[in-house]
Amino acid sequence: MTNARDYAIVTAAYWAFTLTDGALRMLVLLHFHRLGYAPLDIAVLFLLYEAMGVATNFLGGWIGARFGLRITLFTGLAAQVAALVMLSLTDPAWTAAVSVAYVMLAQALSGIAKDLTKMSSKSAVKLVVDAGDQGGLFRWVAVLTGSKNALKGVGFLLGGVLLQHLGFEWALWSMAAALAAVLAASLTLVRADLGRAKGRIKARELFSKTREINLLSAARIFLFASRDVWFVVAVPIFLYDRLGWSFDEVGGFMAAWVIGYGIVQAAAPGLLGRGAAGRGAGLAKLWGVVLMLLPAALAVGLSPQFMDWLAAATGAALPAAYPSAVLVGGLLAFGVVFALNSSVHSYLIVAYSDADKVALNVGFYYMANAVGRFGGTLLSGLLYQVAGLAGTLWASAGLLALTVLITLFLRSTLHSGAKPDRDLLEGGADAS
Repeated sequence: MTNARDYAIVTAAYWAFTLTDGALRMLVLLHFHRLGYAPLDIAVLFLLYEAMGVATNFLGGWIGARFGLRITLFTGLAAQVAALVMLSLTDPAWTAAVSVAYVMLAQALSGIAKDLTKMSSKSAVKLVVDAGDQGGLFRWVAVLTGSKNALKGVGFLLGGVLLQHLGFEWALWSMAAALAAVLAASLTLVRADLGRAKGRIKARELFSKTREINLLSAARIFLFASRDVWFVVAVPIFLYDRLGWSFDEVGGFMAAWVIGYGIVQAAAPGLLGRGAAGRGAGLAKLWGVVLMLLPAALAVGLSPQFMDWLAAATGAALPAAYPSAVLVGGLLAFGVVFALNSSVHSYLIVAYSDADKVALNVGFYYMANAVGRFGGTLLSGLLYQVAGLAGTLWASAGLLALTVLITLFLRSTLHSGAKPDRDLLEGGADAS
């Protein structure tokens, strides 16, 4: 690995950002729930956050390739500080319409910040792993992706603690101050002009991608929509309204799910076995099929018809805890398999990219990711209202079937990427 110092600083900044991102999600959720907003109203607050990821990743990839990843990192951190300060100025006396519009704008700014910062760190890993070391690349991408999700889960818990002890306004100010300090340190310490393309980026390169990049991006849309179609609205409301869980229990479960998901992502190279990097495309197909079966099995297991049949077959009434046990167990299994899928996909997008165009491709890929999250968030509220939890689970299975279909066309040959230019990586100390 070359120039690990700059990568470590970029990653540390990304981790700090991720804590505030998870905490902010929980702060907004709990605060506006306490103010009397309905769950679906709260979901609407996050739609613009997801929507901004589409444009941000698309243009952010070009900015990163054109000007270097330092610019996207610093801009992302600064935008998050501004979003936190903006949210701290909300007034409970405002009308619901004004509050929703204002919070959606602040969340949009936070969405821009999230994707700029994420793209910076995930692109940087390609530039510090020796060219041709696919196993090392897989391990580093997995650790970065997994640690991000684990920290986001910790952020969920942090948001609840800060809200409880500091209140909404001071919680936001404390996070803004901490992240401003991280930004100041990054401005001083990050020296290399990571990710800057050697040649001029033409407009058509924003759209023109290799076959594998396009396929992975399309698969990513449906992969993440399959998670958010139940994760964002349906399951939290179902746990709260139908199973009688307290709000703390719901929040704790969602936090634990994300933390566990992140841990599995980080451990994915070891869990998938020796030589997993060389079998990336095949693993994406295999684990995609396994994942597709899980929400379908959950939908069947929770259906009244199946529960009636199971009670008749066993000759005894099902215990009251049966729905909770099936749902929690099924979602935990989904989290493990989804983490393996996500880790493999995240590795492949970097592995298929040239070193000096990695920011462009990662930005394009995570633009697709944002499209999937936006669609999944929207469908989660709509389908739960129309067809209940079962409708969202069957939709998840259908979306995963599309993911598998797309990955069937991936070639197994990986692009090792152009070797990073040592002068470019190490000679940027004086770059502004």
